[in-house]
Amino acid sequence: MWHLSFTDPQSERGFKQAFYERLSVKDASANIDEFLHLLRALVREPSVVGVEDAFFRVLRRELEEYPVKVDRYHGLLVAQGSEPDSVYLSAHIDRHGLLCTGPNEFQYAAFIAGNRGELTGDSVSEQFMELIAGRFDGQRVQAHTPYAGTYCGQGQITRSYVCPRRRNLIFELDGLEFLQPGFPVSFLDRLRVDQNFVSAQLDNVVSVAMLIELIRSGFKGTALFTAGEEAGRSWRFAVEWFQRHDLRTDRLIVLDTSPFPTLDEVAKQDVVLRNRDSMATFDEPLTDKLVAICDRLKIRHRFKDRYVELLNLEREKPLSIGRTELGRIIAATDGVVRGTTLQLPTTSYHTASETAEKTSIDAMLRLLRNICELPDPD
Repeated sequence: MWHLSFTDPQSERGFKQAFYERLSVKDASANIDEFLHLLRALVREPSVVGVEDAFFRVLRRELEEYPVKVDRYHGLLVAQGSEPDSVYLSAHIDRHGLLCTGPNEFQYAAFIAGNRGELTGDSVSEQFMELIAGRFDGQRVQAHTPYAGTYCGQGQITRSYVCPRRRNLIFELDGLEFLQPGFPVSFLDRLRVDQNFVSAQLDNVVSVAMLIELIRSGFKGTALFTAGEEAGRSWRFAVEWFQRHDLRTDRLIVLDTSPFPTLDEVAKQDVVLRNRDSMATFDEPLTDKLVAICDRLKIRHRFKDRYVELLNLEREKPLSIGRTELGRIIAATDGVVRGTTLQLPTTSYHTASETAEKTSIDAMLRLLRNICELPDPD
């Protein structure tokens, strides 16, 4: 039984109605429908980067329904099963949104002044900033109190642009002029299911839902839910936890989404793997194990670092292969904690219309169940 708390007073009624309407989709299996049930509810819960406390509480209430040990740390929630060292899975809970920074002034939460040290130009997020700046015009948004997550009201983005002096996305809103600095503003997000496509701000609530699904199915390892990944901070919370308990491992798998420019490119693979990012080389034996499982289960895969390297052969300005949570963890611990990544291919990255294929979600869940030695659902 799901045990979710809704901060939007309309969420529960709308959630139930939309879910039962979608049960008639012919190409969806029963287990995917049940997973989308959970994902639809989680998408409605705000979790703006840097202001994730309310979502942490929703997540904790859900996890405490199952036989796992749940502990909350600064920037981190950890759920451990009966064999916590068998495998470590990690997913970040934060999503993009806005932060009120002055009288009727709103900035992109991930890039506010406190994170200026991360603005070095080589992250995928920064390289997407100019591209996505105009995509938000007309987007509905909702405000919540910073800690409790209490619903405060809705508004609409009337303009978004990159300020060359502050090197940040600046937003003009209609309807939330009363907000005080520090209040988070999330995109009014709803999961949309259209034939084989699933759309919402999936990064990275879809991976959070996958970890909950695994725990619900009897996951025995350790699941890490980190905050602040979009601001480049989540790796610190994970590293501190491993160091706090004097743990080392080569079995850490970090889940995330992986952006592609078009749906045609998304359709060329079911899951995305990596050999490395711009920070570190990933654990080769664990990566090879994922490849072997993909081959056995007939799951199509692509290596993102190789994909970007091939694109750069024909580009004047090279694309970044990205800085991931895992690469930062490996670099910070000198390889004491290492592993690999598993990512869901999507398009319309960092918008409220990020889109993935249901077949990819199903493939990623099958791969994770196999890694964790969990039975497939009936």
